[in-house]
Amino acid sequence: MTDVSDGVLHTLFHSDQGGHEQVVLCQDRASGLKAVIALHSTALGPALGGTRFYPYATEGEAVADALNLARGMSYKNAMAGLDHGGGKAVIIGDPETAKTEELLLAYGRFVASLGGRYVTACDVGTYVADMDVVARECRWTTGRSPENGGAGDSSVLTAFGVYQGMRASAQHLWGDPSLRDRKVGVAGVGKVGHHLVDHLREEGAEVVITDVREDAVRRVLDRHPQGVTAAADTGALIRTEGLDVYAPCALGGALDDDSVSVLTATVVCGAANNQLAHPGVEKDLADRGILYAPDYVVNAGGVIQVADELHGFDFDRCRAKAAKIFDTTLAIFARAKSDGIPPAAAADRIAEQRMAEARASR
Repeated sequence: MTDVSDGVLHTLFHSDQGGHEQVVLCQDRASGLKAVIALHSTALGPALGGTRFYPYATEGEAVADALNLARGMSYKNAMAGLDHGGGKAVIIGDPETAKTEELLLAYGRFVASLGGRYVTACDVGTYVADMDVVARECRWTTGRSPENGGAGDSSVLTAFGVYQGMRASAQHLWGDPSLRDRKVGVAGVGKVGHHLVDHLREEGAEVVITDVREDAVRRVLDRHPQGVTAAADTGALIRTEGLDVYAPCALGGALDDDSVSVLTATVVCGAANNQLAHPGVEKDLADRGILYAPDYVVNAGGVIQVADELHGFDFDRCRAKAAKIFDTTLAIFARAKSDGIPPAAAADRIAEQRMAEARASR
């Protein structure tokens, strides 16, 4: 880990994107583990966030990603009403070739060494089975299988939370939370997206889908032979005539200058993380009269689930908490209107206020 650049250190210590409490660089030569654990804030409680396994080009890129993701988790957990701060870990390497039981156990020992300041879970490149292995060395592990005392796949509640955010957007914009007869475009119908389509069709929405994987599209079309059609790609989807809602549920950066300029929908509400390609995009959305439901607010159902696992998982209790995303989203739109700012800025202000009050009460 020798090429952590001055730029990354400047981010950590000086920039608005920094302010992290602790960053741990982990290395286990025997297993080949190289990892970064970043704790942005523990003001509200132990930092909670997943472990990403990814083949970063440089160690500096890995550190920068961990810092950014950990900061995002602080805001997500605060807006979800959880008694958790924000943290994130990244393991450097290709999960298809570098992931071994020995490596995951070594990683678990590093997480355990933090004594509960950081609680980990699944993220890109890690799965329930991996968390079962990590948990053998670390009790501060969530996202485990039901057979090992966990809650299993969190995509069900993630989709349910996005659906609640979509209903709140409809209430705010059209005065009625119902999505019946609304046309909704879902980009990405993988783990979360296909569950979201189920909710939309159950309510009677017309759905247009796309995914880079043909088998994912076919699965949804076979499940819903009526009321669901497929677009050739995301570019075609966002240009669909009469689209009411666009739900990015795949990769981040879905909303950039080019896509916003041609988007036909009047609401954006989806499960993908970091949907805004750069800070100016939300103003572009507002200028076009497009309502944006902040991604880290509406996709919090998954983190609500993994946090509940620490207390003995109860699906009904989690679903009730995830249902509150409807009220939280409405509160953000109200704050945005009263402060004359975009919804994402309003969400940030609410989250920052909660964290500041927690720090002041210590």
